[in-house]
Amino acid sequence: MGQYGVVGAIRSAEGGPLRRTASRAARVVRAPFRAAARGIRRATHAHGAGESGLAKLIELHAVNSAGDMLITVALASTVFFSVPTDQARGRVALYLAVTMAPFTLLAPVIGPLLDRLPHGRRAAMAGAMLTRAVLAVMMSGAVATGGLELYPAALGVLVASKAYGVVRSAVVPRLLPPRIALVKANSRVTLGGLLATGLAAPVGAALHQVGPQWPLYGACAVFAFGTYLSLSLPAMVDSAKGEVRALLHAPEQRGRARRGRQRATRRPKGPGLRTVGASVLHGLQANGALRMLSGFLTFFLAFLLRVHPLDGLGPALSLGVVAVAAGGGNALGTAMGALLRSRGPEKTIALVLTVALASAVLTAALYNAVFVVLVAAVAGIAQALGKQSLDSLIQRDVPEQVRTSAFARSETLLQMCWVVGGAIGIVLPLNGVVGMSVAAAFLALGAATAVRGLLAAARRGSPHPRVA
Repeated sequence: MGQYGVVGAIRSAEGGPLRRTASRAARVVRAPFRAAARGIRRATHAHGAGESGLAKLIELHAVNSAGDMLITVALASTVFFSVPTDQARGRVALYLAVTMAPFTLLAPVIGPLLDRLPHGRRAAMAGAMLTRAVLAVMMSGAVATGGLELYPAALGVLVASKAYGVVRSAVVPRLLPPRIALVKANSRVTLGGLLATGLAAPVGAALHQVGPQWPLYGACAVFAFGTYLSLSLPAMVDSAKGEVRALLHAPEQRGRARRGRQRATRRPKGPGLRTVGASVLHGLQANGALRMLSGFLTFFLAFLLRVHPLDGLGPALSLGVVAVAAGGGNALGTAMGALLRSRGPEKTIALVLTVALASAVLTAALYNAVFVVLVAAVAGIAQALGKQSLDSLIQRDVPEQVRTSAFARSETLLQMCWVVGGAIGIVLPLNGVVGMSVAAAFLALGAATAVRGLLAAARRGSPHPRVA
């Protein structure tokens, strides 16, 4: 054997164990990630969700939530902390009016538009994703300076996110597996989004350390991937087979309209939401109040805690604590909703609205840091449980042929309530007692209009058997 042959043999003998050790170490490192990926896949594909396409929607919503969190991280230190409070409130209020006003005016036609153009749901979600990808790049140039152009782009992202939520709500029933109820399917979608949000937050914080624009670059990549996932959803997402438009007027009003047109129209109308009992309408009223609370706390506390942070904490940390409380409450409410399934949805909605009202009253009367965190957590729990219970009512009381349309219309109404609550939170003076008193007032109005009707409907039972 030559000199080089001896050297090669020695290196091979020395390198073999090292390579094997490195390979084993790599397998050990990869094992937890592979196990986690397999566990997530089993969870998302369980009970027929993989075959129906619901698993793909869960993954899409997780991507959507991760992208929204990256944008939130990028804007947290810019929108609320880089300019004086009064100036920031004025800018946000101005652009909330300018950007949200068209959305609020167009929101009532989103449901009918979906009814008339049912084959565009995948394109609509892809458009919402692509819009946010483009806006994230546009914001990257202004995020460090907090320039005026940042605000319309940021609120445009918010509108696109809400529009995605409306369309996604209409999609879920189309992908519902036979073995999963609608409320449980929505719980899975929501939990997927919450888990993705929790994972994206530290990633966004790490990217922010590199540069304030880097979370936005990450968000652009995430939303671009979401655009692809939206278009890869099953074709049944765009199917309108067997569906009829849901109408929002009462049967007696419809009867008068028919008589005014000289007998009934030749083309039969689908059943309206008021023809399926009071539960759905009272559930919408209660959830509207809870969604107003969510929008109100989002804006009001963001500015309040900047000027008056929680005891012993800075503004950023105070906002972070409240955000964690609200997000944790939402996750807990989602998990509770999955356990409760569809038992007693009217009583559940009445209970969470009453508890939210009580927490707002206590916070107004005994305002301090503990109660601020408490009201944020309770709001998160109440919104999650209330929404899932409303989903259960729609599934139970709304006939199958109009269920998708009714679901989209209810989500549109709730998004409008969120906008109204956010607007109230911006214009109020930065006084905790005043703010919580106003929140308690509109929650009390919601309770007065909805709780009694919900409990009465629960005692009567469902007037319609569940369809499929």
